[in-house]
Amino acid sequence: MPDLLHRITAFRAAFARRQAAELVELPGAFAVRDPGFFRSQEHNQLIVDAPDADPALLAELAAQTLGSQRQYRITVLDEALGEHATPTLEAAGYTRETVLLLARETAGCIPPDPAAHPVALAGELRAAVLRQQLEWGLDQELARQLTDRRTARLRGAEEVLLLAARTPAGEIAAWADLYLDRSSGLAQLEDLVTAGPHRGQGHGGTVLATGLALAAAAGIPELFLLADAVDWPREWYARRGFTECGRGHSFVGAPDGP
Repeated sequence: MPDLLHRITAFRAAFARRQAAELVELPGAFAVRDPGFFRSQEHNQLIVDAPDADPALLAELAAQTLGSQRQYRITVLDEALGEHATPTLEAAGYTRETVLLLARETAGCIPPDPAAHPVALAGELRAAVLRQQLEWGLDQELARQLTDRRTARLRGAEEVLLLAARTPAGEIAAWADLYLDRSSGLAQLEDLVTAGPHRGQGHGGTVLATGLALAAAAGIPELFLLADAVDWPREWYARRGFTECGRGHSFVGAPDGP
């Protein structure tokens, strides 16, 4: 398990670096920026990838490297450092969010019937994702950026697939990103979403099972994903064989503090 956690942490850092439009390397950390998706915190944040970084410097580094933003995000990949940094960052006006790193082996996973399939972002998938973002109450520009930022993610791993499951009538009902990285022996499933009208019909499970099967077929022994520590999907994944192998912390704060 420690080896798996180490590989996942390294993969997350490498993925963020590869998809970044602009990269600023810092002692124990790095900043990613993307003017094309300036409202996507994923693409404009400070990422701390060294376990011995100084928590007292993180808020200042974010302000120095991320420019003018509505909010700053600082992601600390090492769980112990995230815990240690919490009092300092909370005092600076940041709120902590915790994600669970969930993983399972892919051995024996076969495609479901019917299976999800890779699709291009352009066209009906983009329309479905954008529509869902708007239904969640996002404004038009933010919804557009959070939809189209998948074009940046295509740079993040050896192979990036956008999977979609369809209704019997052919409408896209659920989707997710799948990152395949044979060199690290890891796959990641990200942003698994079922459109509102199609929930409770098994489409999300179809996408997940397809992702596991594709990872197995690629010779990748383990698939991981991120789940909010306080939201219900973590239990849904647990019923499908995923177990917690670690945690990470992100801190979100306004530039001027509380």
